[in-house]
Amino acid sequence: MKDRKIPLHSPDVPPTTRSTLDHWYRTQPDDRLAHLIRDVARGLKRSLQLRLSEHGVQFGHWAFLRVLWFEDGLSQRELSEQTGLTESTTHTALGRMEAIGLVERRHAEGNRRRIHVYLTDAGRELESTLVPLAKEVNEIALDGLEKGQTEVLRSALLGALSNLAEDEAAASREGRRITATRDQGGVTAENTTTAPLSRDP
Repeated sequence: MKDRKIPLHSPDVPPTTRSTLDHWYRTQPDDRLAHLIRDVARGLKRSLQLRLSEHGVQFGHWAFLRVLWFEDGLSQRELSEQTGLTESTTHTALGRMEAIGLVERRHAEGNRRRIHVYLTDAGRELESTLVPLAKEVNEIALDGLEKGQTEVLRSALLGALSNLAEDEAAASREGRRITATRDQGGVTAENTTTAPLSRDP
């Protein structure tokens, strides 16, 4: 891996990002792996957000677009499951996307309760513009890593993902579950469930 200067005090780096770098490179370099993965995921998200904003696309719409580019015409429930978002969040986001002309919702034939979501021409055309931006973010994140290191990283993360999935399955077999936010009487930072990691960020 190539040597690099860590921009801890660069005026161009936002304070929150500088604080994150300081945490890992100075104050707590041996902090838990879960925290490091969280911070890397946040960095990937922010990097992609910057690029999507230049094309007038909200990051919250990205998850739905990338699923629909892969398989158009899914039901709202299927979209919720594939993006790892709650059904209420999915409903709200799709309403906004429909209002700006990216998707359209249609009732399933013979079933007025089941709604399917389809890309409009405008939503479909964004694929050729936005997917390269996601690939660019991945390339930036992995810059300086050799191919073997990237493969080891991917394998390790997939192994961790499988371990955590088995832990969740074991909890389900034992009758344990995650308490819903409404039952906790509080508000969470993200209205999400467990999202699949099968596609680019």
